Amino acid sequence: MMAKIPDDELGAFCRHTHVAVKGSGRGPLSGLTFGVKDIYDIAGHKTGFGSPDWLATHDAAKDTAATVAALLAAGADMPGKTQTDELTYSLNGENAHYGTPVNVNAPGRIPGGSSSGSAAATAGGLVDFALGSDTGGSVRAPASFCGIYGIRPTHGRVSLQGACALAPSFDTAGWFARDAALLEKVGRVLLGDAAAPAVGGALHAVDAFALLDDAARAALQPALDRVRRVLGPSREVTVSESGLGGWFQAFRVLQGAEIRDTLGPWVKQAQPKLGPGVRERMQWVMTIATEDIAAAQRVRDAVRARMDQLLSGNAVLVLPTVPDIAPLLNTPPAQLDDFRTRAMSLLCIAGHAGLPQVSLPLATLNGCPLGLSLAAGRGNDALLLQLARQISAHKATG
Repeated sequence: MMAKIPDDELGAFCRHTHVAVKGSGRGPLSGLTFGVKDIYDIAGHKTGFGSPDWLATHDAAKDTAATVAALLAAGADMPGKTQTDELTYSLNGENAHYGTPVNVNAPGRIPGGSSSGSAAATAGGLVDFALGSDTGGSVRAPASFCGIYGIRPTHGRVSLQGACALAPSFDTAGWFARDAALLEKVGRVLLGDAAAPAVGGALHAVDAFALLDDAARAALQPALDRVRRVLGPSREVTVSESGLGGWFQAFRVLQGAEIRDTLGPWVKQAQPKLGPGVRERMQWVMTIATEDIAAAQRVRDAVRARMDQLLSGNAVLVLPTVPDIAPLLNTPPAQLDDFRTRAMSLLCIAGHAGLPQVSLPLATLNGCPLGLSLAAGRGNDALLLQLARQISAHKATG
């Protein structure tokens, strides 16, 4: 064990649950450091889950989370645990109890949540890579906001044993890196050395890009050109003929119902002092009606069928990660809710269908990062990681 809290002017690491662990020193990740979102257990230590009340009502973990153990075994050192939004139920990265990590690539703006500390630590060079989690977009959104690479893997592909659950049918482990080669290298440890198939064509998500304003679309155009030079010409498709907003509303209901089942008993018993936004959403999940869950599940079934059809034959979908650059710190709640709705209309696609999606830091707007994403069929994680590396290398060679 390493006891010293890392030098951290970014507020990315946890002070309240600090633990550091030396890796094996042997393996493909030897010599590298990684941050761990404070939802993953470390044997003999408490897991905070972004909540002082959770920390106070739970015992120390008996075992280290499987994914953390795999990274340590592969040789990487863990200098500390990283901040997360309260109960991971936010996209902002502003924790009312522990503060907001600094977004070094967009000063004065949020880092994004709920994997806020992992994204901030990676972007700021405090670690080489970092482990997060993505239920509704909690790796992809902060990757875009902070200007780094981030992947949400196929649902169920990377173990969440020993991690705090939010909405299990949507929860995934994910990770960040500043360069695509390292993102892929970590993927080979967590996913295995699966061979990537040949790309079966690129699809341009017309309705996803329609959610952006003109400035954001223009900012992403050079990135689209770079992607096409690797993937080839893309075919325009409408992802949701019924509207992506409706897909998000179904996602919101299903996710909320699972959160109620997962965390509701603890909330009722512990009566935690929840921060703004999280408090209101947690109150809302207690009101979700059974008939609304059934209707939302029918939408999800249709989404999965639609995405299976679109992404058959190893096709890759090109879409914006989020609709805009990171919102300013202390943005009024009503404006944040509007941004969340637009962002989740994009992020819910992979969430509903259990798809892998990688966010690439290929664009800027007003001096701030803006990510472009690739999504693929379930199980095609290695394909996305390979493409991210190839696109990144293409930049270096012009």
